[in-house]
Amino acid sequence: MNLDISIARRAVSGACFVLAMLSGGARSLWGADDPSHAIVSNDPPPAFLEDAAPELVVALPPRVQAVIEAAPPSAPPAVEIPEIEAIVTKAVRAGRTPGAVVIVGRRDGVVFRSAYGRRAIIPQREEMTADTIFDLASLTKPLVVGSLIQWLVQEGRLDIHRHVVDYLPEFGVREKYLVTVEQLLLHTSGLPPSNSLNDFKHGAERARELTLGGWLYKRSGREFIYSDIGYIALGEMIEAITGERLDQTAQRVIFGPLGMRDTRYCPELCPDPRIAPTELNYGWVKNPIRGEPSDTRAHRLGGVAGNAGLFSSADDLARFARMLLSDGELDGVRVLSPQSVAEFMLPRAVPKAKRTLGFDVSSGFSSGRGHRLSERAIGHSGYTGTSFWVDPALDLFVIFLSNRNHPFSTGKVTDVQAQVTDAAVRALHPEVSTQASLPELGTSERGRPGGDAGALQVPSGTSLSSPSALSSGG
Repeated sequence: MNLDISIARRAVSGACFVLAMLSGGARSLWGADDPSHAIVSNDPPPAFLEDAAPELVVALPPRVQAVIEAAPPSAPPAVEIPEIEAIVTKAVRAGRTPGAVVIVGRRDGVVFRSAYGRRAIIPQREEMTADTIFDLASLTKPLVVGSLIQWLVQEGRLDIHRHVVDYLPEFGVREKYLVTVEQLLLHTSGLPPSNSLNDFKHGAERARELTLGGWLYKRSGREFIYSDIGYIALGEMIEAITGERLDQTAQRVIFGPLGMRDTRYCPELCPDPRIAPTELNYGWVKNPIRGEPSDTRAHRLGGVAGNAGLFSSADDLARFARMLLSDGELDGVRVLSPQSVAEFMLPRAVPKAKRTLGFDVSSGFSSGRGHRLSERAIGHSGYTGTSFWVDPALDLFVIFLSNRNHPFSTGKVTDVQAQVTDAAVRALHPEVSTQASLPELGTSERGRPGGDAGALQVPSGTSLSSPSALSSGG
């Protein structure tokens, strides 16, 4: 092998450098404890590796080779956002959440990524890492149901203006035969927020029957009522159309093509030690809950549902956000057409709010968006303390993931999410002034309507007999 001596030296030096990173130096260079996460890092490999002998590079250990190959060729420069550091550190110290991961970026890559606090407090303490996998709770709704609905539409297999019963006949009982797919997506179907947990005590199939067979809460199209039942029904409808389980379709169509390796449902216990635990509860394999959805309904439906149950990491969600900002394509792989993404992200007026076909825009549930994103920004939050916002006008995404319900469901982070989002806009777009205040319709940290939601009347014979029956973990 004829090598210029200087190139050989640099190749060997490069190999030693990368191996050294694996023993503890990676954090200072790529901002992660594990160099395998350089796939979303902001910094390319050291310059002296670029012209190293190919034979030497190939001979490196697989994880080292992955570091070299995965670095993006034109990633945006990293930025420091001290304001975010201060906001989240203060929240962790105040006990608002045991820990959190924040990631900020643009369509061309991540510019800020940091972990705070602890992943777990009990039964033993674990430090939070940037690659932690979180129970996303209601972020499942747009990430799975919303995106798959758009895929089915572009495939010509679904029309959102048609009635749900056209695709899911068992949904049509008890005066629900006129409800459209679009109304379910926009939470204007008239379905109640949720149904009694008593409906979920006799197995997944019976729970499915009772959930799909319930009454309307209000007349369709008249009110915006955030409904888990609506998205459970949408998940069932997608399965009826595709003939496969919801998680399988999502993996095949969205997560697999996008390289979202940490994103999954957990129909069986997920043993990955990076998964952050949630609250203490009984009836799950582990206590505190870990590797299973904390949402009771999703859990009792077998772990796979349209309302909740998805797990993911901040890095994976950044890839999904970049896909949206890039009109449905990422790294040369297209998962949605530009027209589908435009339809997915289009704000629509609903009573006293604005929504998209899966995402929130401006409602009583969108306080986590802050006040500096544009009117085109879309996002969603989850009961466990998760928040995902994308602003195509600013070419910006802000992701805040936490397990604020570990271990006692007492943490509160909605205002922290808003502060983090505003801080990201100030850092990357200092020219943006504060947007008009968003409507305050009354919400709880659970992501459910506040006020008198529990006092609404439903027809006799339903299982919505008391406000306590509506409690949920998701």
